[in-house]
Amino acid sequence: MKKILLAAALFIATSATIQAQLLQIGAKAGVNFASQTGDASLNGVAFDKDGITSYHVGVVAEIKLLEKFSIQPELLYSTQGATYKNAVDEFKNELGYLSIPVMAKIYMTKSLSLEVGPQASFLLSEKNDFDVKDAETFEFGVNAGLGLKITKNIFVQARYGLGLTEASKNADVKNSNVQLSAGFMF
Repeated sequence: MKKILLAAALFIATSATIQAQLLQIGAKAGVNFASQTGDASLNGVAFDKDGITSYHVGVVAEIKLLEKFSIQPELLYSTQGATYKNAVDEFKNELGYLSIPVMAKIYMTKSLSLEVGPQASFLLSEKNDFDVKDAETFEFGVNAGLGLKITKNIFVQARYGLGLTEASKNADVKNSNVQLSAGFMF
């Protein structure tokens, strides 16, 4: 009976150690440099676009599949949008999304990784300086960037995201976003 209990204890300890090496969970936050690409005319009136600076925050997980390959799913609150101007008006359109990127991470060195993957985003809020609520409620996009592990637990990332679907029902625009992030893996 003692041998069975000892074997069970060793199995549980080994399994916990292996799982801790294969799965890490953490949090990240950072700055977005967001803009919108495409035709900037609303109701036939042409506007110039400028980007906005906003933020993102959320949780990440890294699932190690091979020595130099991991999958990193994330759950982020991310704000994107643009500022629109013409000779008469100026308004800011800020869209708050629940974004779910799933990044493939290819480690080029022990601490530097190339990251690419798709992203699904669901509109949670729309703030703008005019009375049009015309944002699409779902957006699909792709991301690419680099990650750097500063220590075993602290990391930084730089990423470019491009929306592949329209961000607005009334204008031919898509979200474009550069994200700079810092995070901590537990």
